[in-house]
Amino acid sequence: MSFSAMELMICCAARELDDGKTVAVGTGLPCAAAMLAQRTHAPRLIIMFEAGGLAPQLPTMPVSVGDSTTFHRAVLATSMTDVMQFCQRGLVDYTFLSGAQIDPYGNLNSTVIGPHAKPKVRLPGSGGANDLASFCWRTLIVMKHDPKKFVEKLDFLTTPGYLTGPGAREAAGLPANTGPHRVITDLCVFDFAPTTRRMRVKSLHPGKTLEQVQAATSFAIEVADPLGLTAEPTPEELTILRTEVDPGRYILGRAG
Repeated sequence: MSFSAMELMICCAARELDDGKTVAVGTGLPCAAAMLAQRTHAPRLIIMFEAGGLAPQLPTMPVSVGDSTTFHRAVLATSMTDVMQFCQRGLVDYTFLSGAQIDPYGNLNSTVIGPHAKPKVRLPGSGGANDLASFCWRTLIVMKHDPKKFVEKLDFLTTPGYLTGPGAREAAGLPANTGPHRVITDLCVFDFAPTTRRMRVKSLHPGKTLEQVQAATSFAIEVADPLGLTAEPTPEELTILRTEVDPGRYILGRAG
């Protein structure tokens, strides 16, 4: 079965979610990934929405974090305050984020492009991104691969990754053993080198090359040894995605 870049990214994200764990998601690709994981290898995955839906059984793709479906047959219908408290107490294993810019250490900018005092573009800001990345155990970042997004230095630090390298998160007062886990793009999957905390290419997507990844990245890339090849979506994953998770193609209809 042929597949799109968006479908591949969703499948990559879903495979990172383990059964019996907790994941804080928003709408869009993160929600699709969590729904796919629940319907395949992680039936006991606990989904949490920022607006307060805890462990719902999602019948369809919600259109917002406050959509009534995010509370469908949920264990708890609570508030943003409680969800953020769960993160601070170390009860949330995964979260998904994106941004306008990312640097080699997984730090994110979603505030401004250009100088903060006189920006070229003003963006939505943190929302809950800083809180989630600070306190959830593993942050999964999903974004389109573009040299304007993958930069050596952020215009503004909205959300912490590994800050300036090994030990920097802990020195800033953030919990140990938390931080960015994977960066999933339309070209490859990155992990983070344990000695440098810099992004490195873990696997290339089918048909993609390291030259393409470097051309789309404004800093020198590191490469894992051995370098892997991202597994293609299986027919089962694609069928579930297309017929159960997003039959209306709200997400699948977007370009990768």
